[in-house]
Amino acid sequence: IPAILAHTRDVYLLNDKEIVVLTRDKVEVMTKEGLPVQKEIFHVTWDAESAEKGGYEHFMIKEIHEQPKAIRDTMTSRIMADSDEIKLDDIKLTAEDLKNINKIFIVACGTAYHAGIVGKYVIEKLARIPVEVEIASEFRYRNPIIDKNTLTIVISQSGETADTLAALREAKNLGARVIAVTNVVGSSAAREADDILYTWAGPEIAVASTKAYVTQLIALYIIALYLARLNGKITVEEYRAIRDEMLKLPEKAEKLLERKEELQKFADKNHGYPDIYYLGRGLDFAVALEGALKLKEISYIHSEAYAAGELKHGTIALIDKGVPVIALATQEDLFEKMVSNIKEVVTRGAKVIGLTFEGKEEFEKVVDQVVYIPKTLPILAPVLSVIPLQLLAYYTAVEKGCDVDKPRNLAKSVTVE
Repeated sequence: IPAILAHTRDVYLLNDKEIVVLTRDKVEVMTKEGLPVQKEIFHVTWDAESAEKGGYEHFMIKEIHEQPKAIRDTMTSRIMADSDEIKLDDIKLTAEDLKNINKIFIVACGTAYHAGIVGKYVIEKLARIPVEVEIASEFRYRNPIIDKNTLTIVISQSGETADTLAALREAKNLGARVIAVTNVVGSSAAREADDILYTWAGPEIAVASTKAYVTQLIALYIIALYLARLNGKITVEEYRAIRDEMLKLPEKAEKLLERKEELQKFADKNHGYPDIYYLGRGLDFAVALEGALKLKEISYIHSEAYAAGELKHGTIALIDKGVPVIALATQEDLFEKMVSNIKEVVTRGAKVIGLTFEGKEEFEKVVDQVVYIPKTLPILAPVLSVIPLQLLAYYTAVEKGCDVDKPRNLAKSVTVE
């Protein structure tokens, strides 16, 4: 769509196996059998300027800086400071429907899968419904146990990811209700799902996803709160506490983006290393997975994320003198355990950059460098803690001279299996 915005914002959306005959005078859409298909014109709300770099060196850094607005837009009209109601016009799930739901699947690929892992933690904590997170390409081939009492949430930025669409169709064939979380209005996922929650991230041009990820997180927080309100697992006061902090996230993200110089310095010092490892516990581990993916896909540095509690079960053998480690410690109930894990890798010579909340100055005694993020509820930390990891990946790739927006061997939307 971005390629045509300078010429038109009116498009036809095609389904699989439809054929278009385009001439100077008319457009004809038909089935592969030659039968005519009536199509309505779809008007794209993005403007051409949104699909340009706007003075930034790369689309990726532009999109990182657009995240505060994307977060705000995805919450707008859905959760509001002056209302205890969550307004989801395209989700019709009722309290009566939810009584019959005994399990939730979250199915996605890549970055969206990492968002789904955060979603699992949050939905289980708030709504107290069991959640399984599946890679879409694995889900459809393993004969999953799904029925009419299963809710399936599929996540796809484009709404056209082949494996995710196949999983959506498999879930529906087995009787499950499906919610699609997607960024593209009128996409295949949006058309085929029972319910939709759009992430208003705007066009994302860089192959490495940034603002789509944070808006997927926001969408999953909204779904978790919606389910928890429907089944009565959180009180109005608990809802308000989370809602109020969510509404502050755009401003805090803006504040965080002002601190990019310290990450530039780390990238300058460490871009020559062949391996970089990420550690975290709980929600921090989920974010570490996304941080490692960002680094490897645009800088081509081998990077892996590990649950910090698993170090002694094999992973610590990889740690040697000078190896860079990124350690996330935003979960208050796990902070002391995380510090203990960091000391284990420091003892073995690792150079550690730690990421934690403002006010945790004692962290400076444990790690080589600290990146502080604005204080928020630990459950909401992923929305903020991922931003320094995105910037770290970006600056490392720039230092190495990599094609940041179009990494080798990768495509923005994977439409083949």
